[in-house]
Amino acid sequence: MGLRDDIQADLAEAFDDDLADAVSTFTGTYMGPGVWDPVSETTTAQPVTYTGRGVLESYDSRRIDNINIKVGDVLLICLVNEVSDKPMVGHEITAPDLVTGEQAAYRVESVSADPAAAHIEIQMRKS
Repeated sequence: MGLRDDIQADLAEAFDDDLADAVSTFTGTYMGPGVWDPVSETTTAQPVTYTGRGVLESYDSRRIDNINIKVGDVLLICLVNEVSDKPMVGHEITAPDLVTGEQAAYRVESVSADPAAAHIEIQMRKS
């Protein structure tokens, strides 16, 4: 078992036990490949949906610069092996709102992974 597998196993165990109350499921969507018809201005692209689970948190107020990180941005930390597709900038993610707990739509602003590629951090902004 390599370092990445060890990290993912430990984090998955924490998600199931210690962090179970903080873990939320989410759904991501983006438009798949298709052909654009400029005459009718329609496309054959169909939405692609993926799922996963992770921990949502607000950014520390000292990190908010209103350029890269804005007030209201949310950080989603999830395991790479528990997300059924690769989140990318521009995708829409539906996850619980941190204040109300109701489902909210977010736009992915940035995605980064740790050096072992065990988890990803997704910066999201309400759309």
